[in-house]
Amino acid sequence: MQSARKLFYLLVSLVLSLPATAHIPVSATDWSPEPPPVNLLFPSDADAILSFKFKADLDNKLLYTHNEPFDYCSWQGVKCVQGRVFRFVLQSFGLRGTFPAGTLTRLDQLRVLCLNHNSLTGPIPDFSSLVNLETLFLDHNSFSGTFPLSFLFLHRLRALDLSRNNFTGPLPLNLTVLDRLNYLRLDSNRFNGTIPPLNQSFLQVFNVSNNDLTGPIPVTSTLSHFDMSPFTDNPNVCGKIINKPCRSSPFSESPSSAASPPEQLNQNSQGQLAALSPSISKTHKRIGIILGLVIGVVILIAGILSLFALLKNRRYQFDSKSTMYKVNTNAINTTTQYVNTELDGKEKQPQVPQFQEKIGNFVFCAGERQLYTLEQLMKASAELLGRGTIGSTYKAVMDYQLIVCVKRLDAGKTKITSGERFERHMEGVGGLRHPNLVAVRAYFQAKQEKLIIYDYQANGSLFNLLHGSRSARTKPLHWTSCLKIAEDVAMGLVFIHQKSKLIHGNLKSTNVLLGPDFEACLADYCLAILADSTSNDDPDLVGYKAPEIRKSNRQATFKSDVYAFGILLLEILTGKPPSQHPILEPSDLPNWVRATREDDSEDINCLGLLVEVAGICSSTSPEQRPAMWQVLKMIEEKVKRFNNPLLQVHIRQVNELQAQGLDLAAQNQGPPRRSKSRNQPTDFHPNPADPAQTEGYHLFIQDAIEYKKRVRQQAKQYPSLL
Repeated sequence: MQSARKLFYLLVSLVLSLPATAHIPVSATDWSPEPPPVNLLFPSDADAILSFKFKADLDNKLLYTHNEPFDYCSWQGVKCVQGRVFRFVLQSFGLRGTFPAGTLTRLDQLRVLCLNHNSLTGPIPDFSSLVNLETLFLDHNSFSGTFPLSFLFLHRLRALDLSRNNFTGPLPLNLTVLDRLNYLRLDSNRFNGTIPPLNQSFLQVFNVSNNDLTGPIPVTSTLSHFDMSPFTDNPNVCGKIINKPCRSSPFSESPSSAASPPEQLNQNSQGQLAALSPSISKTHKRIGIILGLVIGVVILIAGILSLFALLKNRRYQFDSKSTMYKVNTNAINTTTQYVNTELDGKEKQPQVPQFQEKIGNFVFCAGERQLYTLEQLMKASAELLGRGTIGSTYKAVMDYQLIVCVKRLDAGKTKITSGERFERHMEGVGGLRHPNLVAVRAYFQAKQEKLIIYDYQANGSLFNLLHGSRSARTKPLHWTSCLKIAEDVAMGLVFIHQKSKLIHGNLKSTNVLLGPDFEACLADYCLAILADSTSNDDPDLVGYKAPEIRKSNRQATFKSDVYAFGILLLEILTGKPPSQHPILEPSDLPNWVRATREDDSEDINCLGLLVEVAGICSSTSPEQRPAMWQVLKMIEEKVKRFNNPLLQVHIRQVNELQAQGLDLAAQNQGPPRRSKSRNQPTDFHPNPADPAQTEGYHLFIQDAIEYKKRVRQQAKQYPSLL
């Protein structure tokens, strides 16, 4: 009995001593902490933070405890919104350890993460799950490894600081996909390779100094705004921005030995020179004079011939496997330019337009500085992307890795307009700036030649996404993609109609391009006014033309844009081009869409409103079509019924497929079904198959009445275009 009592007291004393021993300071080499116990009752965010502390806080600086998991929102550096961690800031906390995988990256509602000014080491884990992250500061640590490619999936990221670490390897060239960045610091690491051609229009803070970067600095509209300081301490970079020319040859010129005579001559040589007779000296002088005259005449003749050949044969050309885009210049009195297109390796011989009045105007739009000259543009290598209603489009790759899209207007398909009228029109179109418009950067015009320069969109067009390879049957897009693309296109059209009072006039799937974040961006807008109505119709455009302008060759109107949007929306929903659309009554459209989508009941429930919108927009009577701002309101109301995270998940998956080089159209299966993981927020997004959440989709008339009531309350902001 006494021994049992002693054993009991011994156990009690051991239990009571546990909290005290937990705070005994010992070095990491002598003691390895136990991982936090797994508790399924923990909130997922609290569990993620404690798991991070276990590896990143070896000195126990953070006073977090698993005994009070439900108070994690009051922990040091933690801020929550509706019970989810929104900010996690541990700047200058003296943290020592590593950044373990599968910890903070589970905080899927995290917007701000700051771990700067600590002593964290090792590689960076996969960040691709933090799709809502906007600010990431990891500077002043000892992180190592290459640039984390998972950062390229953080499309909401606005600030990124990796400075003063030990990162190595090249910077990814597709760093441009982070198009919302306004703060980017990568200085004081060991990055090598070339500088990416950053073109983020909002970038205000940028620094890549003190690295091992090499090669020319890309001349982009973004990088050109910075001075030399962000590029210093990279001995092997060059370019116009830092006023350091790039050598075309890796070998430097060595000075001639004759240019630097020896400092001293030995006395024997001096004696021989002094012993020369006067006659021999005079003969050498005559020979030297004659040789000098001959050499001078030869140099003069060679210079004249070279100048003549340069003026006569100077040419600026677009070189391509299938396309040659040339401008020949004769600069004796006035400049004569022409554009000659070669297709399939066979040179055509068109009439050479003579521009004897003036060289032409090369103008950058919206007050942007001139980043390149016409000469540099014409020297760019080019690839023919396609031929459209009023001209051909080329991808032009200039020096310094700058890529633009050049549209050459076909004189046979455009009206004969004065230079002043064209300039006024392009000033208006070039001043339009919107996230869902492909920006017009510059234009060029001469007597019979007109070029329009756009931003190049590397992700291709909506046509390619919908139809993919013509030899393969592609599945229609998932409903989340349909909804997002429809909203993007509608916002772009509303901006054109409201801001400029102009008409797109050329809306089709090939003129909807996919931006860096796979947002839909309109191209070739507001150029229909330049088209010659008597020229042959573009076969790809006929299906989008409203009946009232298809037969009479009338100019496009606001309502014809709405009709084209309705046809485009049906193309998005069904994956079929307009040439394959049957003539149906609006009431028959849902059945046809259901048949094309293989009777996917979930998709039909989710897309019911979009089918109705497409039916009203494509009405044969222009009076029955709504204005685009009304259409946008209907779609926005639809978007509100489903939380945006679902759309963002699908967009992220599409980006992942693009990064892996897969066929987007063939692989587009939509986002996965909602999982029951405890790490997922309870209010993540509603189940679209739930009838309670999709009720009223078929009651479009009642919904439309409500939309109109709401819209009329905001009529001052959206004046009617009826």
